[in-house]
Amino acid sequence: MLFRSRFLLVLTCAMWCLSSHAEAPVSSVAQVDLARYVGKWFEIASFPMFFQRKCVGNTTAEYARNTDGSVAVTNRCDTADGSTQAQGKATVVEGTGNAQLKVSFFWPFRADYWVIGLDPEYRWAVVGNPNRKYLWVLSRTSVLPPDLLEAALHNAKTQGFDLSQLKYTRQD
Repeated sequence: MLFRSRFLLVLTCAMWCLSSHAEAPVSSVAQVDLARYVGKWFEIASFPMFFQRKCVGNTTAEYARNTDGSVAVTNRCDTADGSTQAQGKATVVEGTGNAQLKVSFFWPFRADYWVIGLDPEYRWAVVGNPNRKYLWVLSRTSVLPPDLLEAALHNAKTQGFDLSQLKYTRQD
């Protein structure tokens, strides 16, 4: 009986220790005004992604509202031999204040697009996903002033993103 009590005590302590060190889930901002969010954004930094492997700089994302309420997405970048673009469609996840979307560039595959940080004046945005595998720092201008970049990066770091994975994007 004593062995069983000690075993349960050790097991309980171990579970508590493990759970107390778990990262909090990623959260999106409370509200995104899509009328202010649409338009052109410059990629300032991102986690390297397979689908962006040929991009060497001047990466942008452009968003426009579709008549059906979805958002048209056009991603562009320079490559070693010219430029490339990808067009997709994003749909807002209901009940998320327009801060969580599902984006698809190739049907039927969809990915999470969560606005996890947003400047009150919409000068920068931080976009990620719940498993922290994707991260983009976006700006309305090709260069983000240091104080605004620091605010955006702080936002990502407090959400548990590993900033050592960030690759800064060349913008001419």
